[in-house]
Amino acid sequence: QVQLLESGGGVVQPGGSLRLSCAASGGTFSRHAMGWFRQAPGKEREFVAAINWSGTNVYYGDAVKGRFTISRDNAANTVDLQMNSLKPDDTAVYYCAADFGIISRDHHDVGVWGQGTLVNVST
Repeated sequence: QVQLLESGGGVVQPGGSLRLSCAASGGTFSRHAMGWFRQAPGKEREFVAAINWSGTNVYYGDAVKGRFTISRDNAANTVDLQMNSLKPDDTAVYYCAADFGIISRDHHDVGVWGQGTLVNVST
């Protein structure tokens, strides 16, 4: 199965932008749907965005709709999350996810996880 490695986290001011990237290895990336989740301290892991294997179907969590954009490059085995108009409530560890078929909005149903990257939105 694929292994996932996130990058791009950091500290950003409210209203700013950040781009996360997830690199996949060890499997057939193009056969997997990909997604992003996040987990803030003391909270349950939350669905952020997902994209199907071909990139033709994307869907987002209500909290990020209109501000975040997910994309993938099957030639490079990467999936990115462009985050704009960031808010303090976006502060969390962001996890890359992979699965066959589709990415469930319920994190309990997701097959493969990365180790996470921290995003801190603060002044």
